[in-house]
Amino acid sequence: MTDEEVLAEFRAAGALLEGHFILSSGRRSANYLQCARVLMNAERAGRLARAVVQKLPRELRQDIDLVVSPAMGGLIIGHEIGRALDKDAVFLERPEGTFELRRGFAITPGQKVLMVEDVVTTGLSSRQAIEAVEAEGGIVIAEAALVDRSAGEVELGVPFYPLVSINFPVYDADQVPPELAAIPAIKPGSRKQ
Repeated sequence: MTDEEVLAEFRAAGALLEGHFILSSGRRSANYLQCARVLMNAERAGRLARAVVQKLPRELRQDIDLVVSPAMGGLIIGHEIGRALDKDAVFLERPEGTFELRRGFAITPGQKVLMVEDVVTTGLSSRQAIEAVEAEGGIVIAEAALVDRSAGEVELGVPFYPLVSINFPVYDADQVPPELAAIPAIKPGSRKQ
């Protein structure tokens, strides 16, 4: 899939939003990609997951033992990437603010893990999820995502394979341009701050 084909999927799903958004990082943006909307159609979610898997080097695909994703955002795309790879997919939750495995999920020490996210902006959630997997004895060999909002700047400590890289401007809360500040800010993501 080309970048434009990926964005066309977001537009078709009404998932490319414009306004004043508070991102999970606390930073602000005039654009938001609502991955839950693009993934609500199972056929589209599967198509996007297969496109992500095609971006992964063949040798890497062969090494993956388990797909892990942070809930909520990474849950659907992680599941679909697991299906595309024919691997089990589990997810991490934050019941008390720190990622952990629940629901009887386990990682066998030494298991090679592909971390999967929907959108990566600063990489903080990804790094925290990677730490949680490593604390369980897993080895995160790469991360895949639908969208890299960092324009290739994010550092996760593992190879990173986004389906599309987008460079929407983001601002610190006290640096928002006047035209954006004039619009009420909303927080569309799943994480409260």
